[in-house]
Amino acid sequence: MNSVEEFLAHAIRIEQEAALRFGQLADAMATQGNREVGRLFRQLADYSKLHLADARERAGYRNLPPLRPEDYTWPDIESPEAAAIWAADPLLGREQALQVALEAEQGGLDYYTGVMQTTIDPELRALAKEFADEEAGHVAELQRWIALHYEGKPLPTDV
Repeated sequence: MNSVEEFLAHAIRIEQEAALRFGQLADAMATQGNREVGRLFRQLADYSKLHLADARERAGYRNLPPLRPEDYTWPDIESPEAAAIWAADPLLGREQALQVALEAEQGGLDYYTGVMQTTIDPELRALAKEFADEEAGHVAELQRWIALHYEGKPLPTDV
């Protein structure tokens, strides 16, 4: 990662992909009658949209590079925060959905942490740290939801 502009272009794409995938999973669950998991995925799609809006706002006055799909540098085949597509399984339970979500958010955290740890640009390091901190909050929230699930308590998405 060579610039703040390149980082923001990647961050926008990460959040677009996360919002899109969680939205697709929510739609699949709603279509298949799995409302509980659908609500969970819809909430996560909405969170990703908020983070996307923040990334776009930060990019506001900057001239971002026009990246083609093959120009994005991901640690794996897909964007690091894209939830597993197999989670569209109509028999997916809440526990599995929470794990899928946790893995996606952890992927985002790992990505931003990696940028923070490898860049020599102080402005980029500070920005990557802010994004990593936000993702760490998402991971912590999902871990809290998982604990609530194991305790048999309702999740925030249940109300």
